[in-house]
Amino acid sequence: MKKIYIYDSTLRDGAQAEGISFSVEDKLRIVERLDALGVDYIEAGNPGSNPKDLNFFNRMSQRRLRHSKLTSFGSTRRANTHVKDDQNIKSILRANTQVVAIFGKSWDFHVTDVIRTTLEENLNMIRETIEYLKGHGKEVVYDAEHFFDGYKNNPEYAMETLKAAAQGGADWLVLCDTNGGTFPLDIQDITRKVVETFDIPVGIHCHNDTEMAVANSLMAVKCGAVQVQGTINGYGERCGNANLCSIIPNVQLKLGYRCIDPEKLAELTSTSRYVSEIANLAHNERMPYVGNSAFAHKGGMHIDAVNKNPASFEHIKPELVGNERRILMSEVSGRSTILSRIRKIDPTITKESPLTQEIIDKLKELEHRGYQFEGAESSFELMVRRKLGKDKKFFTVKDFKVLAEEPWQGANSASAMIKVEVEGVEEITAAEGDGPVNALDKALRKALGVFYPQLKKMRLTDYKVRVLDSSSATAANVRVHIESTDGEDIWGTVGVSTNIIEASWVALVDSIEYFLYKTVK
Repeated sequence: MKKIYIYDSTLRDGAQAEGISFSVEDKLRIVERLDALGVDYIEAGNPGSNPKDLNFFNRMSQRRLRHSKLTSFGSTRRANTHVKDDQNIKSILRANTQVVAIFGKSWDFHVTDVIRTTLEENLNMIRETIEYLKGHGKEVVYDAEHFFDGYKNNPEYAMETLKAAAQGGADWLVLCDTNGGTFPLDIQDITRKVVETFDIPVGIHCHNDTEMAVANSLMAVKCGAVQVQGTINGYGERCGNANLCSIIPNVQLKLGYRCIDPEKLAELTSTSRYVSEIANLAHNERMPYVGNSAFAHKGGMHIDAVNKNPASFEHIKPELVGNERRILMSEVSGRSTILSRIRKIDPTITKESPLTQEIIDKLKELEHRGYQFEGAESSFELMVRRKLGKDKKFFTVKDFKVLAEEPWQGANSASAMIKVEVEGVEEITAAEGDGPVNALDKALRKALGVFYPQLKKMRLTDYKVRVLDSSSATAANVRVHIESTDGEDIWGTVGVSTNIIEASWVALVDSIEYFLYKTVK
């Protein structure tokens, strides 16, 4: 089976999307998730563009990936300079990645009017930069920026830029539809010409300005491209990049090529949602394959047909990509989907058990209020335990107060006082924090630490707030997602309320309760 290499640039291209700003910790978590999914390359940033990316690569030098190749990104040397003196090239080498992606100009218009050098010097820049990096033992991916526009304007020169990259020793020639304006038939003709001309493997990199990035990527694969670049959820500048959450299953399930291990394909939907949460963006529920609506059925005739044979209105089995069928406006919605999760807690529960329906009804009620349990499975598990009567009362919060201070500048801008009870013993404590939520977190764990010293191992790693109904202004419901770790496992919890402190409190208490279930025997 032919192998198609998946090249993810969520942490570089995706980070250029409006409204996205990944912290170093965000990037580390996403790398871990992408590596687990089994993508072949992770382009994680431009170490020459900002200190944050360089810090990230320094952190990554202490970690080992199981499958993916970490890739740093940068441009060819500047015009009329020596490669060894170019600061961006020096930063790329300091990033110390096995793979380097270098972009260069393929469109003569960009050479003469944007970087303002000669066509010959641009060829030298491409060849010498790649040659220099190959001399340092790097696998070099050459991104031919604006290649399709360049080819349509001056095909001879566009091909000359690829020849310069080949002469420099490039391991990959990636054709970029940087403006996102090329149509599939043009992609077909031009990609086929490049594949026939060069012995070096060819890749494709498409933007989505005409809503054709996925189609263009697939067309390139059918014409011989063996590497596909894109981002999770299609994040990227302007209208975004090619969406790997559509490309991977299309290539693997429809074209019959191998991208990732088949069992990993079932993690695609959860990975998509995980990245949405880290990016602090609402998940696009109408995305193919991984959206909540991708396999949702509402029309009566559709529901009747799907119940008889799912293939009647579903082009694949949703389980293949980790999604699920949803029968809307139906009392049996979700029954079979969540039963397996319930049975992890109580194996005696069956599909027909009254408690199963009670849990489904409770889940629907919570979702209607704005809860979302993707990325917050720990809150879902705790809800199920409570409904089944299999929860344990580790502690009771008797009272708490939060005071915000003026002025707001600086740390310790709030304080919290909490009274808790554990097995009849009360403990009162207080703490200061950088804001009310941080103060509550410190005070609660300080009070409970008297009874559960293992809480010292636990810490919050992420805190995100999403307004669910912007039309309600400051009275809107907000959803708070908290991610926690004990240094080994990571878990997420969620809370919803019109009061941001209350929503945070719900998620925070769930996070601690889940940790205690894990550690208290």
